[in-house]
Amino acid sequence: MPLFFLAACSKQGVGPRPPIDESYWLSQDRGIVAYSDFGCDFFIIETYDGFSLLRNWGGVPPLRGSVVYGDFSRYGLATIYNRSEGYLMQTDIREYWLTYWEAIDQMNWNCSQP
Repeated sequence: MPLFFLAACSKQGVGPRPPIDESYWLSQDRGIVAYSDFGCDFFIIETYDGFSLLRNWGGVPPLRGSVVYGDFSRYGLATIYNRSEGYLMQTDIREYWLTYWEAIDQMNWNCSQP
């Protein structure tokens, strides 16, 4: 007796994204993702003023080495532009103007919380 397996897939287009106004974003602070871990929602951005600890809201954290733009010198929710990957991200800025080791310590503490 023959055995048949039926499988199906569908392709859902996400459609075109709204255009990003690069002239606005490039006038913001520039940062580079210094540390990112897919097992944790937090990541570290290196800016001119030091290191910032951010929490990603939805989606995956940016890749290490990605160039990002936004206002990294204030606390709270913020939208940032990931220019390397071409999209806007929602984040929560937890700390800013840290040294590298302070940022790593804060990230380790936040990622170990349940």
